[in-house]
Amino acid sequence: MSKEKFERSKPHVNVGTIGHVDHGKTTLTAAITHVMSSTYGGQGMAFDQID
Repeated sequence: MSKEKFERSKPHVNVGTIGHVDHGKTTLTAAITHVMSSTYGGQGMAFDQID
């Protein structure tokens, strides 16, 4: 059984944050996704949707 070839047709970015608890990592990630989706299109995530 061969797998279908994965074709990456959209640009993507992975965002990783490191920091102490309650120092704004989720807030920063929400702001980054909002700006990126406004600028480049795509779906932004609300603060409470980020895990």
